[in-house]
Amino acid sequence: MKRPLLLLAFYSLGSAALAAEPLPNVILMMGDDHGWEETGYNGHPYVKTPVLDEMAATGLRLDRFHSAHPSCSPTRASFLTGRHPARMGAFAPGWSFRPEEITIAHLAFQAGYRCGHFGKWHVGAVKKESPVSPLAMGFHECLAHDNFFELNPSFSRNGGPPEVFPGESSAILVDETIRFLDRARDEGKPFLAVIWFGSPHEPYQGLPEDLALYDDLPAKYPDKMVKLTSNETGGQTTRPLGDVLRERYAEITAMDRAIGTLRKHLAGSGLGDNTLLFYCGDNGTSPDGFRESPHRGMKADFYEGGTRVPGLIEWPARFPKTIATPLRASTSDLLPTIAGLTGTPLPDRPLDGIDLMPLLAAGAQERPSPLYFWGYDTRALATRKPEPYLDPELQKGTTPLVKVANGIATRNFQNYRQPAIVEADHGGARSIIDGRYKLLVQDQKKGGAKRELFDLEADPGEKTDLAAQKPEVVEALGVKLREWQDSVLHSLSGADYVK
Repeated sequence: MKRPLLLLAFYSLGSAALAAEPLPNVILMMGDDHGWEETGYNGHPYVKTPVLDEMAATGLRLDRFHSAHPSCSPTRASFLTGRHPARMGAFAPGWSFRPEEITIAHLAFQAGYRCGHFGKWHVGAVKKESPVSPLAMGFHECLAHDNFFELNPSFSRNGGPPEVFPGESSAILVDETIRFLDRARDEGKPFLAVIWFGSPHEPYQGLPEDLALYDDLPAKYPDKMVKLTSNETGGQTTRPLGDVLRERYAEITAMDRAIGTLRKHLAGSGLGDNTLLFYCGDNGTSPDGFRESPHRGMKADFYEGGTRVPGLIEWPARFPKTIATPLRASTSDLLPTIAGLTGTPLPDRPLDGIDLMPLLAAGAQERPSPLYFWGYDTRALATRKPEPYLDPELQKGTTPLVKVANGIATRNFQNYRQPAIVEADHGGARSIIDGRYKLLVQDQKKGGAKRELFDLEADPGEKTDLAAQKPEVVEALGVKLREWQDSVLHSLSGADYVK
């Protein structure tokens, strides 16, 4: 791998370079349920993603990029804070983070950035009175939704009452972002824009011209049926996989096109050269839209298919040539990386991410520290009837969506104060990737835990369990995993917020 010399020089000069060069603009994008295999550049036989493919062909391709969790709310908490979601009680979809958390927007604000959030939030309610809304967590402005959305979505602008925005949702978000970028430029400020698309989360709705690209798919998958939300009733229905894939891929293509609109604006406005444009997914492909993958598992699984997602960076000023890196990275790395680029001190609390830029500049092939994953078992918490961390009224969502749950078309959130730590709090699926090996521990219904060990270099599809052959590796990784869990539970208790 060739080292990008400009970036290497940038980091060797340290703070002097930061002072001499203009601060980079930053746009961080994320798709909803967009798995690693669902891109043209990763070899998908059907889905059309020409813009992401071009970014992969001309920028930096993170071939081993992971979401911090195999589901949405936890990953989004990690994206914003650089910390594992269990540290702040964001255990599963619909669980909020906590108002004491420090986000990338807080850091960027400190560095003089104008900060905007556009699209899905899903780490708390977006209304003004919510203490974990985008505006409360460091963003200057937002056009946001509590959860996911389709065509003609409802959004809350700056925490106000929801409004319907006619059109395709990805295009709406990009148009709003472009207006934000131009305002920041006119004010002479660098910008941080976070765009969290609603696509391709189910239920699926595509424009006619995008659906037409995939008209042949229903005939290819006539027999397999999948469960998903009905656009007509908001309840669950069962439909042929081919019909569902046609609509899902239409959403991905529409999202891809909107990203292309953004790239064209950056290039035409003179902002592109010094703007870091990033894209990833929030977890692996959802079961309703799953076709096949070289990786084991899908959304909600702690195998690679649950957390391996597309990862791309385009930044002409720092990555003038194409780079594909095998360096493992995660959504938890975004905050420390942005802190490094802006010269902002890191929060004084445990972080699970690392600054990627020095490693990329040095052409590093391996991550210097492990990646950890954990699906905290909320059943152990529920039996102790914990106290809500925030007033439940403040956790009620306002922006409607198609899917009806618990009799309502909006989404509410929860977070709880952690009681005294007990052994059961260490439960739930958890894993560690350290070098070439991955240890996965999953609790069994009859008690005990199943330990699987995979050599991800030789067996990226996690087909061969080596635990019985390499007990010493299992033991060593298990010790590291347990020590990390202890650290996370210490954070969960609220200790990080006491100074």
